Amino acid sequence: MRIVVQRVSEASVTVDGKITGAIGTGLLVLMGIEDADTDDDVTWLCNKIVNLRIFNDAEGVMNLGLKEVNGDILLVSQFTLHASTKKGNRPSYIRASKPETAIPMYEKMIGRLQQELGKPVQTGIFGADMKVKLLNDGPVTILIDSKNRE
Repeated sequence: MRIVVQRVSEASVTVDGKITGAIGTGLLVLMGIEDADTDDDVTWLCNKIVNLRIFNDAEGVMNLGLKEVNGDILLVSQFTLHASTKKGNRPSYIRASKPETAIPMYEKMIGRLQQELGKPVQTGIFGADMKVKLLNDGPVTILIDSKNRE
């Protein structure tokens, strides 16, 4: 599983002109799923997301987590995170899971994030043509791959 975590002042997802999810201060999480992903990947990533200390404290140091700033999460599925650009100029998405595999993992991620955060998680719509708006705060953008736990 690959995610891109962006610290935001605000973010929203619109599908067919209707906002499906919106947050103020918090994290926009773009999520790519591959067939090799397991429940362990979901658990590890959710713990990492909720506990990342990337919000500024009173001294302006990134020392606070999402719960400490009462932040929210906007989770958006994005199969293109598993794009391979190794050969040619047209990316291959062969590693990205098909919907029948990815949707249950995406739903597990939503449930687990809600459990760890203690409140609802905002989302886009899986597989839809989504318009994502964000005001990246910092900017702070972090890439995390559950198969490469650095």
